[in-house]
Amino acid sequence: MTARDPHEPGRVATPLELLFDLIFVVAIASNAAQLHHGAASGHWETIVGYTMGWFAIWWAWVNYTWFASAYDNQDLGFRLLSFVIMAGALGLAAGVPQVFEHGQSVAVVGGYAVMRLGLVGLWLRAAAGDPGRRRTALLYAAGVTFVQVLWIARLWVPDNWLILTFFACVALELLVPAIAETRGGRTPFHPGHLADRYGAMTIIVLGEVILSAVQAVQGAMAGGDGGEGGLTWSMAPLIVGGLLIVFALWWFYFKAEHVELIQGQRTVWVFGYGHLPVFASVAAVGAGLASAVDVVQGEAQVGVRPVALLLAIAIAVYAVSLAGLHVVSDGDWRGGVPAVVVAVLLLSVPFAGWSMGVSVLAMGLILAVAVAHHVWSTNRVAQPGQPAAQPAA
Repeated sequence: MTARDPHEPGRVATPLELLFDLIFVVAIASNAAQLHHGAASGHWETIVGYTMGWFAIWWAWVNYTWFASAYDNQDLGFRLLSFVIMAGALGLAAGVPQVFEHGQSVAVVGGYAVMRLGLVGLWLRAAAGDPGRRRTALLYAAGVTFVQVLWIARLWVPDNWLILTFFACVALELLVPAIAETRGGRTPFHPGHLADRYGAMTIIVLGEVILSAVQAVQGAMAGGDGGEGGLTWSMAPLIVGGLLIVFALWWFYFKAEHVELIQGQRTVWVFGYGHLPVFASVAAVGAGLASAVDVVQGEAQVGVRPVALLLAIAIAVYAVSLAGLHVVSDGDWRGGVPAVVVAVLLLSVPFAGWSMGVSVLAMGLILAVAVAHHVWSTNRVAQPGQPAAQPAA
């Protein structure tokens, strides 16, 4: 298994990578659904379970994606080990509800172990096929194996140590690539390919938010428990606001290129790790919208403010995290000011005393104004006869 050319022109995601993403959709949907049910029931401790589940999903996806960018040769061995990782992802998805109930799950740990086993197999193949980066590949394989042993040992940890040991293992997981890349040498990943892969994952996670918007439409047409079909006035602003939120989240992510972030020695780490809050917050937006539907239909056990706050925090984290990626790249903190302003406005909505539908609509309008400001400022600074610039904020 030899390394791919990091400068290969026109490289995009392969059909196998797209299948890999679709498999992970199942785990993402399961994790977001648990957050939705917990929020609508007032069980806010589910946020901890959501965080745990999301890290396992995201980290497995990141590890495979970056490896494939450097070594994907589409041979039989690569495909079979990819299938092993996909099978582990399905096992993880099956155990997600147990994480929310008990703080950990044998199915999740088992599924995660299968995914890591497949990844170790890939790194060992890379070590054999790429002598120049053999040390890097072996460091990855050893590091992944070591941390996986700790994850398995965590199954016997007392309940009061679960959260602490979780974050300890997370820290070790994040250290593995840093140690391997600095002590063994940098892997030949393809910046353009990675930008394409992260963009595709963003769209996939946005698909979960769109599903929540569709659920809002279905709930409105069903008329809730009363059985009266049609779009009610209480549902209309929620539907419009939900769509505005989805469109704005898409706009914010794809308004600027990300390739330069991946090319920098320092910013590549910010890009890779910085997408954790970006992806997690998008999925949480979907859970927030689904919970908002429950509030409007009178099926939630909480009021407007907690659900509106969940939604506002999720969108605010997304906006600030995404802006932060570009601020680090540009070295200009002023580029993040608009995102901070948007975040403050969003966080003020839950305390305005509005209904659920109006609150969601207000958040959507805030984001729509932010998009309009971006379009206006971009066109204003563009030179005559030249395409519009792409500011980071």
